[in-house]
Amino acid sequence: MAVAMAACSLGLHFSPDNTSRAFEKITLLKPSSICDATKLCYITHKTRLSSSGITIIPRATTVTGTVEDGNQGEADTIPTPVVIIDQDSDPDATVVEITFGDRLGALLDTMNALKNLGLNVVKANVYLDSSGKHNKFCITKADSGRKVEEPELLEAIRLTILNNMIQYHPESSGQLALGAAFGLVSPKEQVDVEIATHITISDDGPNRSLLLVETADRPGLLVDLVKIITDINISVESGEFDTEGLLAKAKFHVNYKDKALIKPLQQVVVNSLRYFLRRPSTEESSF
Repeated sequence: MAVAMAACSLGLHFSPDNTSRAFEKITLLKPSSICDATKLCYITHKTRLSSSGITIIPRATTVTGTVEDGNQGEADTIPTPVVIIDQDSDPDATVVEITFGDRLGALLDTMNALKNLGLNVVKANVYLDSSGKHNKFCITKADSGRKVEEPELLEAIRLTILNNMIQYHPESSGQLALGAAFGLVSPKEQVDVEIATHITISDDGPNRSLLLVETADRPGLLVDLVKIITDINISVESGEFDTEGLLAKAKFHVNYKDKALIKPLQQVVVNSLRYFLRRPSTEESSF
């Protein structure tokens, strides 16, 4: 069976009016069987994951494990999972790209799981390069035939892919933030939010700015980022969301009243995001 992976780049189209209602984090419930893995099960809540008891690593790193095939001592380097959900490259579809070295198959289980979310996979292709096998899907909403724009559904796509990756490639759970709660193997190291969080804003023409956010990954992060941005009346035109191992990288094209953000407003956005990202909390009910 084929699986889905972890580094995501998503394109979004939002305005403050469309996101004025409260967003809540999406958290997966671990399936009780392999058959259940293709059906994403999630709940919403407003808690955040804890950063206590963590080991500092500034970027996602590869992990090695022992291959138990009779050759003791032989090291098997586990590649970093990468999932990219891209809204910018195709005007008519959401593009999902999944990479996990050369370990992925045709990902039929992942495509079926995405269909269970009310999505159609309209095109798929595979290509190889030095980083491994890249599986690309073009996805549209089944009811409208259009690309996905809702942040909750984009996050559900991301978590569905990560859930399938963990179920069918359990060795990937040691490289993913979700592995701590839903994988067979928890990550040996986690990203320190204080060290890993980087936020920059620059002009991207006269009518919009480019917001870049890099931080420790966790369930519901995409939805939470959009909520923080739109709560201060900033419009999110489009964007990408990448999950690379334990890190998440977001790129948003934003504007304020159809204009690029002025310096004081840029600082407000940076301060708001940094305050939010550096103060995670958790409860047992989160899991």
